This record gives sequence, structure tokens and C-alpha cells, in this order.
Amino acid sequence: MTNKNKAFRLIIFLLTAVIMISAVCYNSVSYPESYVSTLSKLGSRGEEVRQIQKKLKELGYYKGSIDGIYGTSTKKAVTAFQKNCGLTADGIAGAKTLKFLGLTSASSSDSAYTSSDVRLLAKLIAAEARGESYKGQVAVGAVVLNRVEHASFPDSISGVIYQKGAFSCVNDSNWNVSPTSESLKAARDCINGWDPSGGAIYYYNPAKTTNAFMHSRPVITVIGRHRFCS
Repeated sequence: MTNKNKAFRLIIFLLTAVIMISAVCYNSVSYPESYVSTLSKLGSRGEEVRQIQKKLKELGYYKGSIDGIYGTSTKKAVTAFQKNCGLTADGIAGAKTLKFLGLTSASSSDSAYTSSDVRLLAKLIAAEARGESYKGQVAVGAVVLNRVEHASFPDSISGVIYQKGAFSCVNDSNWNVSPTSESLKAARDCINGWDPSGGAIYYYNPAKTTNAFMHSRPVITVIGRHRFCS
């Protein structure tokens, strides 16, 4: 056998070995869980579905049992919630729907705000929305956060709440009210992304407010005794 033939056979052998090793490595790759979709939808089962059902039941959208089974009644409840929040009403509890339900992890959602921020927001909710439904309480908190993100208002929760003339409760006896467990929960839910107000930056009670400016604002939605406006 000539040296040329030996070299050719060696090259073929090495190429075959490389191909075989590559095939073994490719087939043994373990992809991380982040590659896998984790949407809850019709037919899904598990703890996430139970949490979705529990939250929707608290909000009055779901009337069935909390069994962890994503059936037609759960899908209808999710769809109704999505419609109310201005989301795509497909009945699938994806990342955005879970965020609006307040079911995202605290580490990913609360990081922008301190515990003092949450407590201050809860205090305002307790003072401004006492007697309103839970949804109405979350909506009041959401208005504060919408102002934080709006160019026309201060860029912090405390700045928005204490802005001169913004909330009358800050200067009257209502401000003596301590945050309740419900108002604290409402504060966390709106921080987690749930906005029943539909993006409103104003709200008022028409039975108590005669301010012409407030009455001139376009109404986005009405929740309880409050009109939420842009």
C-alpha cells in the first residue's frame, strides 16, 4: 500500500469518527425547560390551573370547582377576564394573562418597587377605594402606576401620591386608615400587571365630584362608583 493510499484511508477514518461523535452528542443534548412552552389552556391540568381558577373565582369570573382541570368553564372565565382587561380573548392563560391575574413570580414583578412602595400604594387604595369591590381597589392602584409611567406625572409611587392636589385623601381623615390585608393584596396585584382600569390616569366618583376637568375626561370604564378616564 502506497503512502498516498494510507493517508487517504486515514482521512476517511477520521471523518467517519467525527461524524459518529457529532451524532452521539446531538442526540444526547438536554434542552433547558425555557425552550418548552408552559401555557395553560383547554385540557391542561396541574397547580397552575388551580391558581388560575382560584384567582378567577376571587374576581367573580369563575363559578366552578377549583380542581386543577382546564375545562370549558375555566376557558370561558379566562376569556371573559381577557375581554375585560383588553387582552386577546383566546381563552389561553399565557404569560401576559397570568401577569394581569397577578400570578407572575414576585421576583420578576415586584423588583422595581420596595416594600415601602407597596405599603404606601396599599394605604392609598384603602383610603380611596374603601367599600369598593376588589377589582375596583386594584383599578385605583393601577391608576397610580399608570401615572408613574406617564410623562405628565412624577416617576415614583410616592411622587404621584403626594403630588399637590392629586389625592384629597392625603390631606383629610381618610389618610389615617391603615392598609388592610386586602388593599395590600390589591397593591401587589396591580404591581404584578393587572390593570382593570384599562390604562386610566384619572378616576372620580360622579356623585361626589363637580370638577369640570374630571367630567370632561374620556371615560374608559366604570367600576363600582368610580369612572376611570384617560
